[in-house]
Amino acid sequence: MTSPSDPLFKLPSQQGDCPLCQHPLQIKSGKSGPFLGCSNYPSCHYLKPLHEHEHSLVKVLPHEPCPSCGQPLAVKNGRYGMFIGCSNYPTCDFVVHEEAAQTEQFDCPACKKGQLVERISKYGKHFYGCNRYPKCKFLLNDQPVAGSCQRCNYPLLLRKQTAKGDKLLCADKSCQAEQPS
Repeated sequence: MTSPSDPLFKLPSQQGDCPLCQHPLQIKSGKSGPFLGCSNYPSCHYLKPLHEHEHSLVKVLPHEPCPSCGQPLAVKNGRYGMFIGCSNYPTCDFVVHEEAAQTEQFDCPACKKGQLVERISKYGKHFYGCNRYPKCKFLLNDQPVAGSCQRCNYPLLLRKQTAKGDKLLCADKSCQAEQPS
């Protein structure tokens, strides 16, 4: 919340008027932080964020040319942390993306057409599911491992982390037989 000593603190009449309907603007709070909103809401939907998320230049890399435009690349600090992008932004919007580590590919044992891919749930947990979702809803909560079950011949094993160490189990939920390492 803003205080009287904060430069963002102004009385509602000092915030100005809405450019759409000329009603006074008010400081409001939302899921992305504070913003200026029209006092005539819901008739008027005007809003303006109080804190703009801009990229600040940290260091220019003069010997690293941008593959798109040839200008030097730069280390920048943005909304989601540090990144490398073109110094000619906004004319060129090239950004270096982190390459995902290549992991072993596993065929989906349920549909036999898709591949198992690592995903992250909305709670931050890692799991493995078929890339043909929603047609195939196969998923594992533990890391898949190449091999087949010695009891039921299911074509996939999984590595389960326990307090006593890692265990290899059958990935079939009806079997789940422990396998020798």
